[in-house]
Amino acid sequence: MTALTDHLKPATGFWLESDNQKACEIARLAGFELVVFDMEHGILDLRALDRLLPFCQSIGLQALVRVAEATRPNIQHALDIGADAIILPQILGLQHAREVTEYAKFAPLGTRGVGYGRTQRYQTADDRFFATENDQRLCYAMIETAQALADAAAIAALPCVDGLFMGPADLSVTRGRGAFAATPADIADMQRIAAAATSAGKRWALPAAGDVMREAALGLGPSFVMLGDDVSALSTGFQAQRARLAS
Repeated sequence: MTALTDHLKPATGFWLESDNQKACEIARLAGFELVVFDMEHGILDLRALDRLLPFCQSIGLQALVRVAEATRPNIQHALDIGADAIILPQILGLQHAREVTEYAKFAPLGTRGVGYGRTQRYQTADDRFFATENDQRLCYAMIETAQALADAAAIAALPCVDGLFMGPADLSVTRGRGAFAATPADIADMQRIAAAATSAGKRWALPAAGDVMREAALGLGPSFVMLGDDVSALSTGFQAQRARLAS
């Protein structure tokens, strides 16, 4: 199996929102272990992904892709480029999860199409390749709608789902709580997602930049936690530099 869960402590990750190779290098030097290319909210395109993803893997970062939308072309592009895992946003519920996660796995598990390129080392695939891909290219379903939360246990049990990924901000809004604030209700939702994944023998992960959510999550065994993104890191750095004038 892939190393995404081979940690006594969860791996630490960051979102890459822009085409910024140096951000990946600096994050790795700072000790980050994982990058998620954010195709949903970032400004990355496939050309950038095709170039940056193998670069990140070459410097020791596990490389995941949150696709722009859970469609067959988006999922297959990310996997064919070589993503260690994909994260599927805006899952509407069990039936939607069943349909779109099947795009991530070859038959007999799913319906992923066969395309030849990087993942086959530019050679012809054999039966071992299909089995290895199904085992090692992971598929996380995002739990960020009220119905997906209600169906979390059933989604986790799907054969093409390797893990659940909490979307705290959207989940707070869709659950009628407004802007995410790491309230006890938010933590209860996280605990529900963690329990659903654990009961199914699957992984789970979440964004956890804030202390409250992160501390609550750590005792529940997440595979990885997202601590921030390249744009926020740049903003924080500039603010810190500017603040020196006032000190």
